[in-house]
Amino acid sequence: MTTEAIFQTQLIQKAWEDPSFKAKLLSDPKSAIKEMLGVRIPDHIEIVTLEENPNELYLVIPPNPSGVIQSEAKERAIW
Repeated sequence: MTTEAIFQTQLIQKAWEDPSFKAKLLSDPKSAIKEMLGVRIPDHIEIVTLEENPNELYLVIPPNPSGVIQSEAKERAIW
């Protein structure tokens, strides 16, 4: 499991257990993340939090890997 996945799992678990944290995570995610994990998100990064319901499905499309600078890619690297 990646560090990102671990952090997401911790945030979701805390939101399920603590309604006030959930409200803060929905309204001010950067502040809530810093408060819980001690991680400061840079200003140029935008975080959008959404609460799913049983009748919705969110499909998140990640950035296209072709946007990665070629010189940074290792010849044997697998995306």
